[in-house]
Amino acid sequence: MDNLTDPIVQYIAIRSDLKWPKGALIAQGCHASVGAIHLNYDDPETKAYLHNLDSMHKIVVGIPSLAELNELNEALWNKNIKFKLWTEQPENMHTCLATKPYPKKAVEHFFKNFKLFK
Repeated sequence: MDNLTDPIVQYIAIRSDLKWPKGALIAQGCHASVGAIHLNYDDPETKAYLHNLDSMHKIVVGIPSLAELNELNEALWNKNIKFKLWTEQPENMHTCLATKPYPKKAVEHFFKNFKLFK
């Protein structure tokens, strides 16, 4: 499929149960996003995503709990979906994850039960 019918997107899932300032939560998502891109820099879909810099699509969802973030982590891992799980230091706390860029239809089903992050 082409990018018009199946755009390349990056999903970011941020824990919504953390009582942190919004800026700190946004920073967590940014860390995971950059990490996922860095780890998959030579991937053809990542290159295509970055080539169209002014038209990048990110979908940011809220994850209600650490348990649900861990379940998502496991589901992505089991299906060989590439992503970066962000662990905030020095707290050693999982706060979010971001996929590498994928065609939306390849990964959207993992995120369909989560609401957009507010």
